[in-house]
Amino acid sequence: MKIGNYAIAVAALPSLSWGARHPTCQTFSDLYADGTELCEKMFSDAFVVVPDDQPAYHMWFFDTDNNPNDQVTRDIFGTEPVEECNVQYFHKEVPSPEGDDMGECHPWKQRSCCHSETVGSVEEMKALYGSSWDRCGTMSEACERFFVFELCFYECEPSVGLFRRFNDSQTDHPDFNTWQLYQMPMKKSYCDAWFDACKNDFFSEERFSTIKEKKEVDKLGVSLGVIGAFAFLLCLFSSFLVHRERSGKPVFVAEKANPVA
Repeated sequence: MKIGNYAIAVAALPSLSWGARHPTCQTFSDLYADGTELCEKMFSDAFVVVPDDQPAYHMWFFDTDNNPNDQVTRDIFGTEPVEECNVQYFHKEVPSPEGDDMGECHPWKQRSCCHSETVGSVEEMKALYGSSWDRCGTMSEACERFFVFELCFYECEPSVGLFRRFNDSQTDHPDFNTWQLYQMPMKKSYCDAWFDACKNDFFSEERFSTIKEKKEVDKLGVSLGVIGAFAFLLCLFSSFLVHRERSGKPVFVAEKANPVA
């Protein structure tokens, strides 16, 4: 991501936009005590922080031919890397290569669960779920990069499907969904680095509740769509009945009452 000197200077200052004036906006250091609390609280319980000497996944890497998360899966589960994308929202069904337009999430270019068009730029990524991590004003570049890393990881990394909160046998659960994660291990040093990069930036935890609400609304969309289609057909049928009635050709004709003796 290329940012000009002017943008870098602005990013270094506390924002005076809507977010900075909003009471839900606080600095990261006011919201979270440390990196562990940031990773485990900001994303509900999607991630769990473990000591650096324990196997944990990487939200970012540089060798496109060697995803280190594959070895982490072997270390934790004793199995080979997964060949399907179990998390489903904007994701593919199976991981596959992407072209040169992979943009921000280029480490996953060779084997990805995301489509390049959903992660082509920071702006596109921020718009995915109808909200933004910088709703409290422009973030420092160092802080924003960690949010880009996390979103790339969630969208593109095949291993996240191993930590889906609900599996396909739990479809009768009232909170069932195919997008939520549960306690995927992250290294403490990484979460501490995230906290250090963001501690002076402003943030609103409502940003993540907004994303969840949007996903829940989208989940209801299918049911609401069926109801809407039925209502539309009912309106058409009602209009048809009115038209036939006005033209003297009613569909339903009342039976004549028998004369009283």
